[in-house]
Amino acid sequence: QVQLVESGGGLVQPGGSLRLSCAVSGSPSDYYAIGWFRQAPGKEREGVSCYSVSDGITYTADSVKGRFTISRDNAKNMVYLQMNSLKPEDTAVYYCATSYRFGLEHYLSYKEYDYWGQGTQVTVSS
Repeated sequence: QVQLVESGGGLVQPGGSLRLSCAVSGSPSDYYAIGWFRQAPGKEREGVSCYSVSDGITYTADSVKGRFTISRDNAKNMVYLQMNSLKPEDTAVYYCATSYRFGLEHYLSYKEYDYWGQGTQVTVSS
């Protein structure tokens, strides 16, 4: 059973930064993609930034491009999301997820992912 545990969320002022962490454990461990998603109240879950293991390509939503960066530490089985220049519209629960499907068509679609963490709340407000 795969387990994903997110941490690092909190309350931050507009323009501030946060770094989210996701610890991945369990089996199977050879996922094809890993990514960050978010869901605001009353809205559908959306992909923020995702990483394809097979070719090393990163996919990032236009709404966060240039502000958010996904990174991965294989040795520690960790994935991070560095969030800079945060805006109130970034407020949401942020989730980490892994996909075990080869050849994803839409890396930023939550429907392509199999295992999920419990989420961590990010609130951007003055």
